[in-house]
Amino acid sequence: MAKVNANYLKLPGSYLFSTVAKKIAAYSQANPDKKVIRLSIGDVTQPLAPVIIDAMHGAVDEMAHAETFRGYAPDLGYEFLRSKIAEWDYQRRGCDITADEIFVSDGAKSDCANIQEIFAVDNKIAVCDPVYPVYVDSNVMAGRTGTYDAATGIWSDVIYMPCTMENQFSPELPKETPDLIYLCFPNNPTGAMISKEDLQRWVDYANKVGAVILYDAAYEAYISEEDKPHSIYECEGARTCAIEFHSFSKNAGFTGVRLGYTVVPKDLKVEGVALHGLWARRHGTKFNGAPYIVQKAGAAVYSEEGQEQLKAQVGYYMNNARVIYEGLKDAGYTVSGGVNAPYIWVKTPNGMSSWEFFDYLLEKASVAGTPGSGFGPSGETYFRMTAFGSYENTVEAIERIKKI
Repeated sequence: MAKVNANYLKLPGSYLFSTVAKKIAAYSQANPDKKVIRLSIGDVTQPLAPVIIDAMHGAVDEMAHAETFRGYAPDLGYEFLRSKIAEWDYQRRGCDITADEIFVSDGAKSDCANIQEIFAVDNKIAVCDPVYPVYVDSNVMAGRTGTYDAATGIWSDVIYMPCTMENQFSPELPKETPDLIYLCFPNNPTGAMISKEDLQRWVDYANKVGAVILYDAAYEAYISEEDKPHSIYECEGARTCAIEFHSFSKNAGFTGVRLGYTVVPKDLKVEGVALHGLWARRHGTKFNGAPYIVQKAGAAVYSEEGQEQLKAQVGYYMNNARVIYEGLKDAGYTVSGGVNAPYIWVKTPNGMSSWEFFDYLLEKASVAGTPGSGFGPSGETYFRMTAFGSYENTVEAIERIKKI
């Protein structure tokens, strides 16, 4: 008789953003005359840049001719894209990363979830708290997190690293030694950023205790302060302890197109085994590659024209972040983030829980955000808002909140 993976049954409720979507849908059905402005899910709204569209059209035309038609992509991705990633994202920043250490995929979310497969089930994970839910949920599915305490929102076998106002939403080195450390900077959901000095401290710590850092740099393009690291490989010794994830979703608007990549340095070994080879085996067995058309579009990002167009697009969203940050601050809210990330982290008022504040904003202003408790125990009494809406909707949303 067939059996299910019982670890899936341990997951509490539905995925965070699915719950948010259902609540918004229920409200809209009950109030068809009210326009809901969503500052919740981190989905872009601006169209793809012209240079990217041109590249996609060119690739589509190639697929119409036998001599330029492409089928399955190479396991790691097309060399024309990987070499550009290596040059523009790493070598120009002084990072020693080569094209054959880059694995092209359909997005950072998939890789962040799937990377745990190459590690033993008895590895102990450490996560920032609050944290992007995929890190924890994928480890729950693998059977690595122990039992769940619904009252506290804590998994027994997960090391939580609180990111609070007191520590400027930056985690401290854990007292218990982890095997796998998930870090995300610029941070989702808090919008916080880490200094190179602090990131170097994490690299030194991981090398000392034999841990692997799983570094999510999906929002790297939004870093505005010059002294902040764009990659963990800017730190000395990161090649022997870190895997890095990148996404084209937020820097180039590929949420509906799907493209990302993961870097696994050949120097990174666990128990004498090179993780590069393990990930290559997993990648080749379970993934047939991102489409040629999409990879050609990705390569267009790495051109002078592409960089200028995407810089303008990032600037558009960061202007929205400024509107949210300054508007809420003027309205008396305690806010952070929005400087190196498109997320604003809001302290809920009057002792409200994060879901109570969600319902309050939806009912009173027809504005939706994301409850902080959905990101972990330390997210309670906080609320995330994104800058990925249109400028007009963003301005209207803040005006509505001010009138409550």
